[in-house]
Order: sequence, then structure tokens, then C-alpha cells
Amino acid sequence: MELGPPGGSGPAEPGPRLRGLRGADAAASASSLSRFGAEAGCRAPAVAAVLPAGGSGERMGVPTPKQFCPILERPLISYTLQALERVSWIKDIIVAVTRENMETMKGIIQRYQHKRISLVEAGVTRHRSIFNGLKALAEDQPNCRLSKPEVVIIHDAVRPFVEEDVLLKVVTAAQEHGASGAIRPLVSTVISPSADSCLDHSLERARYRASEMPQAFLFDVIYDAYQQCSDYDLEFGTECLHLALKYSHIKAKLVEGSPDLWKVTYKRDLYAAESIIKERISQKVCVVMDTKEDEEHVGHCLEEMLKTELNHVKVTSGQDLQQIILEQCYNFVCVNVMTSDFEETQRLLNMVEESNLSILYPVVVISVHFLDYESVPLGQKMEKVMQIREFAKEAKKRNILLSGLLIYFPQEF
Repeated sequence: MELGPPGGSGPAEPGPRLRGLRGADAAASASSLSRFGAEAGCRAPAVAAVLPAGGSGERMGVPTPKQFCPILERPLISYTLQALERVSWIKDIIVAVTRENMETMKGIIQRYQHKRISLVEAGVTRHRSIFNGLKALAEDQPNCRLSKPEVVIIHDAVRPFVEEDVLLKVVTAAQEHGASGAIRPLVSTVISPSADSCLDHSLERARYRASEMPQAFLFDVIYDAYQQCSDYDLEFGTECLHLALKYSHIKAKLVEGSPDLWKVTYKRDLYAAESIIKERISQKVCVVMDTKEDEEHVGHCLEEMLKTELNHVKVTSGQDLQQIILEQCYNFVCVNVMTSDFEETQRLLNMVEESNLSILYPVVVISVHFLDYESVPLGQKMEKVMQIREFAKEAKKRNILLSGLLIYFPQEF
């Protein structure tokens, strides 16, 4: 078994740890499972997750396995790891990858600073990969460096939009019933064809559900099921809940899942996932200004205009930049009121870089400059403002997209 980067307790916020910053997210995430334990009269269970990631992506029709396909220049599996990492009560995340992709996976963990990740070699089928992941957590295995959890989550590496509330529902249901899985209504009617490709019969869609991920199990239940599993089921089976029922005689509790549990399967799904990610990181804009005394200044008018025009986006003032960065804002309008130089913009860029914010997603910064055309000739000021091109070249290397906007206005405006 290969281990990811050291550090057993990863951050509650997704992905890299934000240096020097602390927030309420970690406490909120950690307490969610603890609250359930208290309400049920028991302690919160130890939870781990297993992600089979050994697929070849044949249905996608691209040479790269789909879990490593880039979305906004970042591998798909990194988004899924981020979704699990932000849940602080998941203590270990086991990823099963093929031997030929082991170094690629190690590189992803290092580049995007993922925490609490351990790697195991995938099997030739999905069930064999999951079994290898469970073995890494079992105390009866030699050289086991991880502790056995009470509950284990099994999730797909190509379902990047899973939220904590769904994970909590399946974990709490598994603790009570032994096994649990997310389900969704069927979209299409399921039919059975005859041998000559004619309709034999159709199923009543309202009576059936689509089995989704995540699923959760008491560890001993699912591990015992895999130990008893036949070679046929290991080779051709795909449903973990079925193994728990067949070999451990546990009827899983089914939990209604959310619409965002869909699986990236085809090439078009990559474009859909990219669209969702772009929409999510575009829901907040922070306006940073180097003056606070003059509330009548045109810079404040710009802020009010943004709030009016972007009515579907949360526009906030950057009075506490550290807190705003901690809350994962990726879009900034930096207003340089007092000077045509870049002191305020440079300060913001430094904070973004130090926080590691741009490791996971591109950060957009628009540097706005208000200049009185009566005080200094336009050409002289434009020469300074054009220096932003050099700033932008350097910033892009750090995944920060910097643009400049010069607003030339009379002083009496």
C-alpha cells in the first residue's frame, strides 16, 4: 500500500490548507456527525472512504482514463477527493488505482496538496479494487498502517459533486441498519427485450429506483461479504449493496440522493461538469478598495452598481480579506483609488498566493484604476497602468487571471 502526503488530519475546507487562516467550517463539519452520535445516545463512528479508480474509461472513447481527464486543467479525480476532504470526520480516504497510474496519482496528490489519502493497487474489476481498498483498512492484514473504521463509505472517483449532507445520511443509516445507499428516481423506463429483439415486458418505473453512490456500510459487514464473495461476483458484479444482502444478509437502508450525484461517463459529461464548476465558483465577487473614508467616491458607486447588475451573484466588500479568502471566494475586483500604482492589487495577489487559494481553481482579479484626467496627462498614467501586463504574466503562472481596467474621470464626478 502506498501512502499519500503526510498529515492525518486534513483541512475542513476543500483541498489545500489555507496558511494562517482558521474558520468555523472545520468545527461545523466535525460536529455534524458528533451531533448524530449524541442524539442516538452513542459516540460518533470512525469513518473512512474507499474510491475505486482503476477504470479505463472505455465508454468515454478517449485514451486517458476518465478519472484523470482534465476539467479546467485539473484532473477529475482531484475534484472528488476535494469533496471528501472537506468532510473533516472522514479520517482516511483509500484510492485504488492501477499500477501504471500509481505515479500519476501520486503527482496529483502532491500538486493539489490532498490530505488523508492512501493509495492501493486496483484489481482487474471494480469489486476487486474495492476489496483491495477494504483490505488496506482491515486489522487482520499484514503491515496494515491504517486503523479499521466502524463505517466505510464507498464512492466513485468520477462523481465529483457529492455533498456532506448525503454522506452524513448514508453513514448514519449504515450505523443503524448495517448498510445504506443513495438512490434516485429512474429517468427512463426499463424494458426487457426478447431473444429476437422484440419487447418482452417493461418495468413499472414508479416502483424502481436507480442505485447511486455514495454507499456506506458497517466495516465488518461489507468486509465479511467480500471475503465470502464468489469469483463470479467479483468479476461481473457491480452493486455493493447486493453483496451485503447476499453474503451478510443485511438489507440496506435506501436514502434519497440529490440530483448532483450523477456520474461522469461520457465525453459530454466532462463539459457538463466544467459548466457546473464554473457556475459554482462564479457565485461570489469581492470588491477590495484602498479607501474607506470617502463613501461618495466613484469606487463605492462601482460596488453598488455591481450589486445591482449582478443580482444572481453575492457581492461583498473586502474589509476582512483573510476571512473572505477562507470562505473560498475566487473573484475579486480590486479598486485602486488613491494611486495609479498597484499597491492594493499587489497586496491582494500576495494574500491569494500565500493562502494556496489558486491551487484548486483559477482566481480572477480585475484591477480597477480611477484617474482624474485633469491632474496628470493620460499618456503618462497609461504607461504605468500598462505595467499590469507584466503582473498578469507572472500571476498566470500561479493560476491567477489578472486583468486591468482604467476609468478616466473628472475630479468633480
